[in-house]
Amino acid sequence: MIEITKDNYDELVIESKKLVLVDFFSDGCEPCKALLPHMEDLDKIYGEKISFYKFNTSKARRLAIREKVLGLPTILIYENGVKKDELTKDDATKENIEAMIKRAL
Repeated sequence: MIEITKDNYDELVIESKKLVLVDFFSDGCEPCKALLPHMEDLDKIYGEKISFYKFNTSKARRLAIREKVLGLPTILIYENGVKKDELTKDDATKENIEAMIKRAL
């Protein structure tokens, strides 16, 4: 998974013409750290059909607020720059994320 920043977020996510998944996390978020290996596994499985990115909210809180990320971990799927689906906090499990990806595809 590629870590993106506030400087390339709009280019890679909002302006993208393909499906994009963004994993919002922070350095101190233990559930986020536990989820990361599963996200990397899903990237290996679905990475040719959907772009996988991770975004550290600790480094860009305003962008996270703009995207209405109010809890962590938050997983968002965008299509043509529009938020299509979302999972937050306890709902952000590997099984739920994979189901969300399958719905998007």
